[in-house]
Amino acid sequence: MKRTVVVAAVAGLGLAGLGTASAQAAGPSAAGGFDPAAVKWHACPADFVQQVHDLYDGLYPVSKIVQCGELQVPLDYAQPNGKKITLQLTRTPHTGTGAAKGDMVVNPGGPGGGGALFGPRVFAQNSAALKDAYNVIGFDPRGVGMSVPSLSCDPNYTNAPRPDYGTGDRASVSVWLKKSKAYTDACKKADKIGLLNHIKTTDSVRDMESIRKALSDKKLDYYGASYGTYLGSVYATMFPKTVGRMVLDGNVGPSDVWYDANLNQDVQFDKNMDYYFGWIAKYDSVYHLGTTQAGVRSFFYKLRATLKTKPVYYTDPSSGQKFAVGPDELTDVIQNAAYRRSQSLWNAYAVGLEAYKTGDAETFVGTFGAQTTGGADDNEFAVYNAVQCTDVQWPTSWAKWERDNVRINKKHPFLTWGNVWFNAPCLTWPAKAGTPVNVGRNPQLPRNILQFEGSEDAATPLAGALDMHRRLKGSQLVIQDGDRTHCIVHRGSAAVDAIFDRYFLTGERPGQSVTHVPQLGDPVPPAQTSAKTKSLSTTVTKAARLSDDVIR
Repeated sequence: MKRTVVVAAVAGLGLAGLGTASAQAAGPSAAGGFDPAAVKWHACPADFVQQVHDLYDGLYPVSKIVQCGELQVPLDYAQPNGKKITLQLTRTPHTGTGAAKGDMVVNPGGPGGGGALFGPRVFAQNSAALKDAYNVIGFDPRGVGMSVPSLSCDPNYTNAPRPDYGTGDRASVSVWLKKSKAYTDACKKADKIGLLNHIKTTDSVRDMESIRKALSDKKLDYYGASYGTYLGSVYATMFPKTVGRMVLDGNVGPSDVWYDANLNQDVQFDKNMDYYFGWIAKYDSVYHLGTTQAGVRSFFYKLRATLKTKPVYYTDPSSGQKFAVGPDELTDVIQNAAYRRSQSLWNAYAVGLEAYKTGDAETFVGTFGAQTTGGADDNEFAVYNAVQCTDVQWPTSWAKWERDNVRINKKHPFLTWGNVWFNAPCLTWPAKAGTPVNVGRNPQLPRNILQFEGSEDAATPLAGALDMHRRLKGSQLVIQDGDRTHCIVHRGSAAVDAIFDRYFLTGERPGQSVTHVPQLGDPVPPAQTSAKTKSLSTTVTKAARLSDDVIR
C-alpha cells in the first residue's frame, strides 16, 4: 500500500498555535466509523492553475501537472451519516517511473491556511529524489479556501488604515473591544450550517484520517510545520496505529494552547525585530536608516507613532485602487522579517522604510500598504479564530488580558498589542469551546517522530519544541543553532534537508535525542535595492507573496 505524508507548513496571518493538553486521548473510534469515497482526480480550474504558474513554476513547472479532487466528510463525526461538507484536494504526481512510493498530503497550517495551493509548492521545493518518489496531495481544511463552505465574516475588517493598536491606552482598548465584538457577531451571522461548532483541531485531525482512507493508504506519514505540528501531534495521539513517519517542523508547545502561546511569541518577536534593526544598521551605506541598532529602532518606532495621525495614502494610477499605510499595516507586514532569514524579505522591507524617509510614497505604500476599500477576503482570519477560540476556553476576563499584556509590553512592545487585537475575538466567540487532547498521552504512541526547530524561532519558541519533545516519547529533535527562521526544512540548509530526505526515503533518523546543525549566515543586500514597479497593485501583490509562507 502507498504511504501518506501530510505536510502542514507555514502560511497565513494567524499566530502559530500551541496547545494545553488536559483531555484524555481519543481512539480511532472518534472518527465515527466514517468510510469516505475514493477521490476522483480531474483538471483544476483555470484560475487556480494560473496561480500555481505565477507562484511556483519558477521552482518547477508544477502547473502543468497539478490535478484537483473533492472529498465529502461529516460536518459532525459523531453523526457520520448526517450533513456533509466538502474538502478541496490537489495532487501533483510523482516524476518517477512505476508506482509512487506514497502520497504527501500537504497543508500550510495556520490555522486558516489553505493547503490546496500549497501542494504544488511543496512538490516544487522537494528534492529530485522526493519528486520521483511521492505524489503531493494538498487540501484546504474545513472552512478554508475552496472547501465548501468557506467561512468569511467581515470582508471590510482589515481595510486600511485600521485603528491604532495602541499600548493599552483607554481609547485604543475601547475602539478595539467594540471592533472585535462586532467581528464575532458577524461570524455568528455568517455561519449558516453550524460550522463554528465543528472546526476544532480535532475535527481537522479526523478529516486527515478520512483523507488517508480516501487515498487507500495504510499509514499516514506526516510533515507538519508551525500549527501543523499541533495537528500532527494530536493525530498521533488520537490515531497512533495509523502513523507512519512523522516530521514536526517549527514546533508548538502542547502545554500552551492558546492564550499563553501568544504571550510567549511577543517576547521572541521583539528580540528578532531588534536583531533585524541591527542588520539594517550594519548596512547603513545601503539603507541610510541609522548606523546602530538603537538608531534604526528609534526610526521605526517614531515612524509608527507618526503614522497613527498621518497615514500615507497612494492611488495606483493603473488600477485606480487606493492604498494606505498606518501603524498597524506597517507592523503587520514588517513582522515577517522576524519569521525568517531571507534576503528578499529583509531587503524589501529596509528599502520600504528608506522610501518613507526619501518621500517615495509609491514604494513605501507598495511595500507595506493595504487597500482602503474593496473588501479583502478574511477567510484565513475567520478560520484562525474559529479554531483557536474553540480548541480551548480563553480567559473571559478583560482584566487578565490587560494585566498580562501591559506587563509584557513594557519590555517587548513590537508585537504585544497587535497580538492582543488579533486574538480579541476569542473574548466573545459565539461557539462553545472544547477541551484539548492531551498530546502524547497514549501508550500506543509511535516512537519514530522527528522534529526540526530553529533555536530563535519567534512564532514557535524553542521552549515549545522541547515541551513537545518531552511529551512525544522516543522523538528526536534537530535544532538549527542561532537561526531565526520559523520552520527550517526547505529553507536553505543542506544539512537539514538531507536529514529530512533520508528520513522520508529510508526511515533513518540522526540517532540521538537532540542533534544540532549550524545556522546559515545572514543575508547580504543585493547590488540593486530598488523595489519600485510600474503598478502599485503589483508591488503590493509581490510583497504579499514574499510572506506567503509566514504565519503570524
